[in-house]
Amino acid sequence: MDAFTLLKNDHAEVAAKFKQLDATGEEDANQRQQLFDQMKQALDVHAHIEETIFYPALKQEAETRQIIFEALDEHQEIKDLLKQLTGTPPQGNAFDNLCGDLKRAVEHHVKEEEGEMFPKAKDVLSPQQLDELGTRMEQEKQRQQPQKTAAAR
Repeated sequence: MDAFTLLKNDHAEVAAKFKQLDATGEEDANQRQQLFDQMKQALDVHAHIEETIFYPALKQEAETRQIIFEALDEHQEIKDLLKQLTGTPPQGNAFDNLCGDLKRAVEHHVKEEEGEMFPKAKDVLSPQQLDELGTRMEQEKQRQQPQKTAAAR
């Protein structure tokens, strides 16, 4: 699987989690917490593979260097919101407001990645490089999943 397909699949997975979370009410506190935990794990792993594998490949190229710095700033904003949400009870306005902020930040990041970064990356990386990056990211995702699950217990 090439890097773009893997990352777009991750984006779709998180969008689906937001949709599920939006469909819950305050009375569904346990379900909301589970959905948030799943989404947080997916976002943590996604950010990790981008920051350690995909972005370094693009940072080497002048055409994509600036957009990588912007993406890293967006990642930090998302991580800060995830940290705030981690300590917030899954019912009430505080959780809902933070989830709304997180959803907007993630949607903005996805739009920038898929609309600007990916086309630029296609110009500087060969199909073979994209396949290699995708394979490496997929392997790292598999390595990270059990660690994240074990750490959550």
